[in-house]
Amino acid sequence: MTTAPVLLSELGTDPASVLRLVAQFDAMEEQEANADAAVRFAALTAGCPVGVRWPGGTAVRYDASGRLDPIDDGAAPPVGHETVVWVERDGSGHPLDAVLLDRLRRVIGRVAARTGVSGTPHLGDPALLEVVLSAKEHREDRARAMRLLGLDELRPTCVLAASGHSPGETVHLITDVLSAPTVRSAVIGNATAIVCQGSFDMRELSDRLERLIVERFPAVVSTHTASGPWVGIGSVGSAFSASTSWHEAVRALRFASSTGFGRRVVAYERLSSLELLADLPIDRVRRNRDVARINEIASTPAGDLDVQTTEAFFVYGSLRRTAAELHVHHSTVAARLARIQAAMGWDFEDPVDRFLGTLVLMVRRISMSSAELADADLL
Repeated sequence: MTTAPVLLSELGTDPASVLRLVAQFDAMEEQEANADAAVRFAALTAGCPVGVRWPGGTAVRYDASGRLDPIDDGAAPPVGHETVVWVERDGSGHPLDAVLLDRLRRVIGRVAARTGVSGTPHLGDPALLEVVLSAKEHREDRARAMRLLGLDELRPTCVLAASGHSPGETVHLITDVLSAPTVRSAVIGNATAIVCQGSFDMRELSDRLERLIVERFPAVVSTHTASGPWVGIGSVGSAFSASTSWHEAVRALRFASSTGFGRRVVAYERLSSLELLADLPIDRVRRNRDVARINEIASTPAGDLDVQTTEAFFVYGSLRRTAAELHVHHSTVAARLARIQAAMGWDFEDPVDRFLGTLVLMVRRISMSSAELADADLL
């Protein structure tokens, strides 16, 4: 490649800088550069040694000046079943190192076998995905970001938002359920954005994913929060409507349960009129007398058991089913429900009070989920 690379040290972390970096590697692909040239170019761009090791054990490494250099076995990853690329820096890495390595891996993959973009699920380039999911970016910039991520502008697209627990594990768990051949994901704030392209039945997708999460992460009454992720699913549209689907997914995520016995997966299109609750001011919800009282009850270990048992009762619908799911005697469930009813002035035999209890616990979960996602600045 005859043009000198733009160095990482000259780039920021904004989407425009990411696009400039990616464009450089695109140009290498177009020129069908070999693997050595790609690694050398990456080292010059990074301003530090960069290497690649193939599954057979063959490895090359170039230093910051572009010279072929011996492999430092202490810095190089061990031989494995996949091609591995790496950078060697003193001190902390550069924010765009992950982007550089992703594009280098792509170029090397094209050199090895011209098979196109892989559909293997992976955590993608956050800045590129943010461009795709932003309604503020120009259409042409979004189209370019889609192409760089291997997304098809014409395929049906939906976006999922997952709570930030173990992003890699969450992506693989979700892709176990999805039949979509193209999945791109990245951590954005306190959530994981997962863009999927394919055909979807939202009811079936949300129900299957719900069953899988509950199976892998069963709720435990003795803990305050449910283990495993909770997920919101946006509606299906064109790739250019991904920003709308992402916004819907984040709103649906607020209804998904950050507690043990709410629904773990919520599809936006299934919320119907309940979606209006997402517009309730969270501070006002917290100050609501019933929500504040439930929070006060749940602040003690015994009270927390009572609140979670009440949530479970609303999910399972009967004393005996709730007792069976919680592995306690039905009289224990009845005693816990009685304490909640006495403290709140409710009578669960009364349809209005039962609805009120369900509503209070729902808006409480929304406020708790919103608090956990507050730093993400997603809405």
